[in-house]
Amino acid sequence: MGIYIPTTMADHWLKLLICVIALSSTKVNVRASEMVNITLLSNAVEKGAVCLDGSPAGYHYAKGYGDGANSWMIYLPGGGWCGRKQSCIDRVKYSPMLSSTKNITQENFGAILSPNKTSNPDFYNWNRVFIRYCDGSSFMGDVKKVDPETNLHKRGSRIFTSVIDELLSKGLKDAKNVMLTGNSAGGLATILNCDRFRALVPNANMVKCVSDSGFFIHAKNLPNAAGRERTFSRVVHFHGISKFLPKSCTSRMKPGLCFFPENLVAHIKTPLFLLNSDFDKFQVINLLIYFHFLDKLHLTPYSFTIWYSTPSNMDLVI
Repeated sequence: MGIYIPTTMADHWLKLLICVIALSSTKVNVRASEMVNITLLSNAVEKGAVCLDGSPAGYHYAKGYGDGANSWMIYLPGGGWCGRKQSCIDRVKYSPMLSSTKNITQENFGAILSPNKTSNPDFYNWNRVFIRYCDGSSFMGDVKKVDPETNLHKRGSRIFTSVIDELLSKGLKDAKNVMLTGNSAGGLATILNCDRFRALVPNANMVKCVSDSGFFIHAKNLPNAAGRERTFSRVVHFHGISKFLPKSCTSRMKPGLCFFPENLVAHIKTPLFLLNSDFDKFQVINLLIYFHFLDKLHLTPYSFTIWYSTPSNMDLVI
C-alpha cells in the first residue's frame, strides 16, 4: 500500500518553474548554433577551383540581416597541411572532410559564427561564411598541372579567390564592414591572405583580419627549428606557393621561411589581430618539443611550455 503525500500549491509552482527552465535551456541551446547547407562553387571545375581530389570547392553562407546586413565575416577553418605526394594521398584517403566536398552537406555555425545574440552579440546577424578547407595548403597553392597518377589537385589559392569572387556577386561588393578570420591552418591562411583579401573588397569601409592560433613559430632558438622549416618548405614547394609570398620576404630569405608569420607580419598593411595562447596545444606538443630530445631525457611534452620563446617572438602575439 502506497503512502499518500498531499500536493500543495507550492509543489505546482515548483514543477512549473522547472518546466520553464528546462524549456528555456532547450531553446537557448537550439539557437546557439545552426546547421548551414553547403553551396558548391559555380563553374568550379572550369575555374580550376577544386579540392585535392578534384571535387568542386564549397562554402556555407548564412545571410545577414538588420544592422548586420552590410557586414561580412569570412571564416577559414583549420586542418593542417600536406607537403608531399604521399601525405596528400593519405589526406584524400583518410581525411575526406579536409580534401573533398563530395559527402559534405552542412556545417554547424557556432561560436563566432553563431546566430545567437546572447553568445555572439557582435556578429550574430552579419553575413557569415565558412569556406571549406580541402586543399592542404592554407588556401595558398596553385599548380596548374594535375598529377595523372594520383589525380591530386593543388588549387588552394584559386579556391579562395573564386569563392570571394562569387560572394561579391551576393552582396560582398557592397559591404561596409568585412572581417577575414580563421583558426590554426586557417589562422595562418588569414595572415597569408590578409592583404590580398583587402584588395578583393576595395569598396569596404573597414577590413580587418583576425588570426586565431595561426602564428606558427619558427624561432631558431627553439628545439627542432630545422624540422619546422622543412615541414613548411615542403608545403610551399609542393603546392607552388612561392609566387604568392611577399617579395619583401622572399628577396631576403628562402620561400619556406616566408610561410612563418614572424617573417611576414611586419609587411602586412591591412589591420591584423593575432590571438595565440601561451599554452597552445599544437605548438607546445608538435612545434616546440623535439621528441627525440625528450626520449633521451625520459620527459613528456608536458614538461615544457613556450618559455623557450624570445621576447621579440612573444611581442607579436596576444
